[in-house]
Amino acid sequence: MPVFLHALETTVPDPHYRQDWASEKMQAHATQRRGVRRIIRSIYRNSGIQKRHSVIDDWGGQGGEPLFFDADDTLLPTPDTRTRNEVYTREARRHFVDLAQSVVDAAPGFKAEDVTHVVTISCTGFFAPGPDYHVVRALGLPGTTQRYHVGFMGCYAAFQGLRMAEAFCRSDPDAVVLVLSVELCTLHLRFTENTDDLIAGAVFADGGAGALVSAREPVNRSESPPALTLEAFHSELIPEGEGDMAWTVGNEGFQMKLSTYVPDLIRANVGAVVSGILDRSGLERGAVDHWAIHPGGRAILDKAEESLGLGASALDPSRRVLSEYGNMSSATVLFVLKEMMGRGDLKQGERILALAFGPGLTVESGLLRVGPGG
Repeated sequence: MPVFLHALETTVPDPHYRQDWASEKMQAHATQRRGVRRIIRSIYRNSGIQKRHSVIDDWGGQGGEPLFFDADDTLLPTPDTRTRNEVYTREARRHFVDLAQSVVDAAPGFKAEDVTHVVTISCTGFFAPGPDYHVVRALGLPGTTQRYHVGFMGCYAAFQGLRMAEAFCRSDPDAVVLVLSVELCTLHLRFTENTDDLIAGAVFADGGAGALVSAREPVNRSESPPALTLEAFHSELIPEGEGDMAWTVGNEGFQMKLSTYVPDLIRANVGAVVSGILDRSGLERGAVDHWAIHPGGRAILDKAEESLGLGASALDPSRRVLSEYGNMSSATVLFVLKEMMGRGDLKQGERILALAFGPGLTVESGLLRVGPGG
């Protein structure tokens, strides 16, 4: 029984900042040392990012609620984790609810009352009752709606949500599952000279993405992007990278460990991961028509492109998402799929291979087919 991704929507906070401006901000407040400022300029300049969105609205004297800067644009004492999480609770709840409604509205042939399962995803904050609860209440769904939260798994977690949705639909052909990811990474910004903090501050951003998944035959509506068939999923661990990517809770926000070796680890292992999912599906590399690779950073895309022998334009959707939005953790690969679906050049029966990377080092992959046909 095939299972389909019927609709895919994205959201970002209104405040946004150009990368060159953010670089100047970090140089001014993270260090007094010229050598470190040169490193900051290099990190930001080579990130492949033009701008990013953030729920932080107190930068640049904009008059928002003080978190990092006061009204005079002076850096405040470092906010503790509780303070950051209070902002997360307020902002994430709003974004989850708005995203859920927009996904339902965009799904041809579906209404809110059709939803039977809600799966929420986030690694950038915590609150209970959680976003799944608030989505159910806001959409007027019954209290019997099944709710699940995928927490603290990092950039690959969207695949866990889609896998859960597919399993629910295979178990119950009448299931209609909302999969919603919202990540507010910039709340954990740290103005320090630590290399991991500098890299994280240069690439991470805020955003959300959601999908509606069901075994119902897709409604053919010309003005809507095509549905995608969920064909296969595959997981791989790269144990030698366990210490190179990690996400921990500190007293001054969550702390990212993001080694500069991560792109090389991906280059060395991504071919085997791709072979794993294709072998399970009885397919050769040539069966992949499009690549949706999580743009964790410019170097990650460069190394994946090199290792897989892809053409110069194969990762254009990933590079565009990186440039326009940065790395929004688990939501980002769904942004890439949304970018591909909105371009209008996907053809019936073509296959998309999606990949994302996260702590562990974990590599998740998904194989999707355009349209309901074989």
